[in-house]
Amino acid sequence: MTEAAAHETGEDRFRMAMQASGIGMAIVDLHGRWVEVNPVFERLLGYAAADMVGRSAAEFTHPDDVALSRGFLEGLNDGGIPALDVRKRYLRRDGTAVWTHANVALVRGADGAPRCLLVQIRDIGDQLAAEAQARTDADEFAHALDASHRHLQLFADAVAHDLRAPLRSIESFSGLLADRAAERLDETDRDYLDRIRAASARMTALLAALNDLSHVTRTSMRQARVDLSLLADWVGAELLDADPHRRADIRVQPGLFVEGDERLLKLMLTQLMGNAWKFSRERDPIRIEISGERDNGRLRIAIRDYGAGFDMRYAHKLFEPFQRLHGPDQGGGHGLGLAIAKRIADRHRGQLRAQSEPDVGSTFTVELPAAAGEVAAHA
Repeated sequence: MTEAAAHETGEDRFRMAMQASGIGMAIVDLHGRWVEVNPVFERLLGYAAADMVGRSAAEFTHPDDVALSRGFLEGLNDGGIPALDVRKRYLRRDGTAVWTHANVALVRGADGAPRCLLVQIRDIGDQLAAEAQARTDADEFAHALDASHRHLQLFADAVAHDLRAPLRSIESFSGLLADRAAERLDETDRDYLDRIRAASARMTALLAALNDLSHVTRTSMRQARVDLSLLADWVGAELLDADPHRRADIRVQPGLFVEGDERLLKLMLTQLMGNAWKFSRERDPIRIEISGERDNGRLRIAIRDYGAGFDMRYAHKLFEPFQRLHGPDQGGGHGLGLAIAKRIADRHRGQLRAQSEPDVGSTFTVELPAAAGEVAAHA
């Protein structure tokens, strides 16, 4: 070690490191005046060190950031703020603003008393420009995507509307043919006609379901306190009216109140309870139970049936559009009912899950925001 190096103090070595640093560094006294700045700091602001030392840092700070900087200085001096890591604007010599990422730390002496502030800055102008461009690009993409969705929806609505007219004609004329020519048709002819009418009915139901899926995706939400027990009773009555010859035992726990859109929640229950009814046709009577329990501001509602059930290995397909775990002969439909129910649960910031066992039954559990102040009654 040379004699000069041996006599270097820690402060000398610090100043040497400061001069060699690749980022802007400065020492500021406790009154906010520049004591020393390194070459990178000079280049960043366009001033020579001699033009800055002894002057207030506020003179080189953007006017909109001066009050904030003074508050930071006071907080650092009184110990309320241990260190700073902020974005701050300085003014260059030519009057233009430069955005910087500033790190400011209080330096204490051996006795623990505050001595000065160490400031480190780097230019983030390019970074902010890139962030702004990314936001602009994201906004433009979102706008284009939204416009694309609207056009696609208009196209789907138009196609669905145009398909309904010929379907109505098929249903109407096939019905008339069945009524007027029944005696002239043999068994094979009647089978063909029944197939035509059944296919037409399935297509009509599919178009209605597609319309429901579109509706629940884009309709505006009207939040309110909703009596889910009342809606479940309503849906149960509709199922009984639609199939009056079947015996059914539908039990609904009272006092199930949630926050949500009543129209959408009614449709969700229609899909879930309709699904339970459909896959319980081989049972006599059909049994459906709706119960719930509250947990940390959420209401967990279970729709349970004792029907055909399904293999849980295929549960991941349940809520995808057009995915069916049962064929038409087993009661399988168009494959959109559970997708509609899932979309409604998602829009309510909720969850929809299923648990099942073949030939034992299924339980669909939907979790929704509970109505404020409501406590679900025990089953």
